[in-house]
Amino acid sequence: MKNDQEYLSNNREKFNKELLDFIAIPSIAALPEHSKDVQRAAKWLKEKMFDVGVENVEVMDTGGQPAVYGDWMHAGNGKPTVLIYGHFDVQPVDPVELWDHDPFTPTIKDEKIFARGASDDKGSMFIPIIVFEAIYKSSGSFPFNIKFLFEGEEEIASPKMPEFVSNNVDKLKCDMIFSADGGQFSEDEPNLAVGFKGILGFDIEVIGPETDKHSGLFGAAIANPIMALTQLLSSMKNKDGEITIDGFYDEVVPLNDKDKAEIARVPFDENQYLELTGSIGLDGEAGYTAPERIGARPTLDVNGIWGGYQGVGTKTVLPSKANAKITCRLVANQKPKEILKKIENHVKRFLPNGVVGKVIPLQDEGDPLLIPEMHKSTDIARDVLRNVYGKEPYMIRVGGSIPILSAFYKYLGVHATMFAFQLDDENWHAPNEFFRLSSFYKGQEAYRQLFHKIGSLSS
Repeated sequence: MKNDQEYLSNNREKFNKELLDFIAIPSIAALPEHSKDVQRAAKWLKEKMFDVGVENVEVMDTGGQPAVYGDWMHAGNGKPTVLIYGHFDVQPVDPVELWDHDPFTPTIKDEKIFARGASDDKGSMFIPIIVFEAIYKSSGSFPFNIKFLFEGEEEIASPKMPEFVSNNVDKLKCDMIFSADGGQFSEDEPNLAVGFKGILGFDIEVIGPETDKHSGLFGAAIANPIMALTQLLSSMKNKDGEITIDGFYDEVVPLNDKDKAEIARVPFDENQYLELTGSIGLDGEAGYTAPERIGARPTLDVNGIWGGYQGVGTKTVLPSKANAKITCRLVANQKPKEILKKIENHVKRFLPNGVVGKVIPLQDEGDPLLIPEMHKSTDIARDVLRNVYGKEPYMIRVGGSIPILSAFYKYLGVHATMFAFQLDDENWHAPNEFFRLSSFYKGQEAYRQLFHKIGSLSS
């Protein structure tokens, strides 16, 4: 164990440079003009994995953006097989004028790497690769069977990855999964995410007259689609913040006292939270704390609304149609397709007179995930984090979604354990994203201990 620890220390500058080279590739999955860059990042990753001793490395076609797979399977049948997951695609950089440096010219300042993708997720996903290298290169072997899967479309909701997983069950078969996408609570406080919300995205379109009409001639006699849409949207929630769609909460797993106590253990400062958001007060479903609502209660949010005249001055028209873009964050055991049907029924029931409306499903869809207690890989990770940080990890439920995690469980029958080291103040998806070098190094030690602990197990 000492040899691989020394290997990591002796090669620190090499690993830092490699990470900067990796981050410099503008692998933005959302923008077609960067499709070749996503491919280039996949090729870079393939070559790195091959160089460190990973076998059967390949860039795989998913039907969308590529995935990179590799394995090392020589530990024998008596040892567990572990899948390591992460993603190498990154968010767009706009507004670019708010960056202090070029987003794809990684810059180290104050022991932080500033660049798009440095924190989410290239910095964290690179860690298990170099720890594999350290152990393999210093010993000539590895203590368990390991598989790596890195995707190139997580930032666009992984539209092709569930099908990819279902088509490659034999290749991806494993006993445990660790995700190098996630993060820790703070620099000196660890956490393990045990719950993730699912997601459902859709548009609502309300149509009135065949074209825009003169509001003086027609406004008092035919329906206004914008007004009808706002009435429809207001029918979806009551004054207590409860979603009023019939059956919306039917499958929700309620919070018990233990759940509430675990959520309450995680520090939450309301004033600090409001300062961070720039909001003047909290809001949401009555009867629950803000952390409970964020991590463990479903939501319905209007993300955008449009229709009619948007220009300077007045244009006295009755618009022909109006649209709203909506997402629901779902919790266990809600199913996106079932919730969509309930929303369609609600729209039919509450649509005002004089207009027609339709619900248009979007590609944003993913099941929620709640990892059960006494889960083996979570227990192992908890022990490692406790040892590395000297503190008991917070067990948290996350308000966001990682769609592929539910696919792993659906097709492989294995819950993923989050084991990543970025922090949520590192401007993910925003200008001046950064990754702390201290987190990069701490993550290496944590993965080193994790791999040795797994290696001591029998399958």
